[in-house]
Amino acid sequence: MAKSIQAFLMEEEGIGVIEVVLILVVLIGLVIIFKKQITDLLNNIFKEINTQSKEVY
Repeated sequence: MAKSIQAFLMEEEGIGVIEVVLILVVLIGLVIIFKKQITDLLNNIFKEINTQSKEVY
């Protein structure tokens, strides 16, 4: 039993396609859920950048 656990822990295979797909699904879901908040945040950031860049000119 201990040898099989040790062998499992020492296994160095890369992540599979299923894991990558699941991570992408979760990320896309979060973007869809928080789309309005993300766009509001980005708009505020760009407004602030434009305001501060006008002060430099």
